[in-house]
Amino acid sequence: MAMINMTGTVLKNLFSKPVTRKTEKEYPEGTRGHVVNDMDLCVFCGACMMRCPSRAITVDRNEKTWTIHPMSCIQCRACVDNCPKKCLSMEKRFTEPGPDKLTITCHQTEKARLAEEEMKRIAAEKAKAAAEARAKAEAAKQAAAAEGSGT
Repeated sequence: MAMINMTGTVLKNLFSKPVTRKTEKEYPEGTRGHVVNDMDLCVFCGACMMRCPSRAITVDRNEKTWTIHPMSCIQCRACVDNCPKKCLSMEKRFTEPGPDKLTITCHQTEKARLAEEEMKRIAAEKAKAAAEARAKAEAAKQAAAAEGSGT
């Protein structure tokens, strides 16, 4: 009886299409691969690190680095969906397995660093101009008060 059941299964497998897909760079729609960070846009807020359920992402604000452990990542897209600057994205290509645990560390680019310094300089100039305007307004107010009480 078991031989008849096995023969039926063997014949079915011989004449039907394979159930599995080829793994040769064939990525169907909706496939999740690995996380990529556009370091020109990243502000190192840490939202991706806080939302990562597998703790695969580390953000260091002082060093301006973003690190991911690809073999710990479960490709859930929580980091991509919660990034306020939309600098994270998922590529369809998977991380190649290897003998060592891989850690990918991205540093802030020179372009982003210069843009950040320029923004800080502009903010400092605006704050200085606002302080000078407040001082002038206060001096004018005191002069008007002195003129009004002197009459």
